[in-house]
Amino acid sequence: MTLDLAVTDTQAQPNRDKPTLPDAQTVTAVKHWTDRLFSFRVTRPASLRFRSGEFVMIGLPGDNGKPILRAYSIASPNWDDELEFYSIKVPDGPLTSKLQHIKEGDQIILRPKPVGTLVLDALLPGKRLWFLATGTGLAPFASLMRDPETFERFDQVIMMHTCRGADELTYGRELVENLRNDPLLTEMFGAEFADRLLYYPTTTREDSPLMGRITDNMTSGKVFADLGLPPINPEEDRAMICGSLAFNVDVKAVLEGFGLREGANSEPREFVVEKAFVGDGI
Repeated sequence: MTLDLAVTDTQAQPNRDKPTLPDAQTVTAVKHWTDRLFSFRVTRPASLRFRSGEFVMIGLPGDNGKPILRAYSIASPNWDDELEFYSIKVPDGPLTSKLQHIKEGDQIILRPKPVGTLVLDALLPGKRLWFLATGTGLAPFASLMRDPETFERFDQVIMMHTCRGADELTYGRELVENLRNDPLLTEMFGAEFADRLLYYPTTTREDSPLMGRITDNMTSGKVFADLGLPPINPEEDRAMICGSLAFNVDVKAVLEGFGLREGANSEPREFVVEKAFVGDGI
């Protein structure tokens, strides 16, 4: 199965002259979106099975030879032959200070044990699914938006993404545009598919057509008015949250104010939160 991907850089073959790391996978593509954000694709272990929205541990050897590992959401869908990741660049971060310099043919460490709460099975059936993210918290939703099962379960998917500046929204904007115009998805779900995937990008510092924090745009009702949707309610709406700890706490409180309850893999409810998001300082 092939859908358009946000990153389509030329793929590279493994460099056989380089030493092989434990649990090694080879980098096949790297794209720098801004001076703070980049995405990359790596080979996928033949044994790796995951649900769209889950994360794995990836890393590189540290200066002392011991691996530096961090949790990264898989941005590619479960049907993809490769794995895609979306990362922030932290100059002094133990991992990203090194990871941001990877290039095609390099190796990274990848522990093939996926876990996570941002999966469809953790939600009760509903009509609309809200993806609520800041920064690289978009990654698990990049996976879920590219998974046809998401649109088999929900009539509409709304991607709310907030960043400081407009350039930081580019990865998500291009992804949504590609999906809306994907001929296979149109064939699967009909000509109205583009209207089933709604995108609401906002900035918090730089002036842009849409501004404001996700919490403010929800509590004020602005996002519902702009998109022509009713306010969130527990009968029809489901949601997933991925961002910084403070963002997660604030959005969770807003959703609970709308009457939604937090769920988990073991107890599906109206919304779920990913607590292992990779943020600043990594």
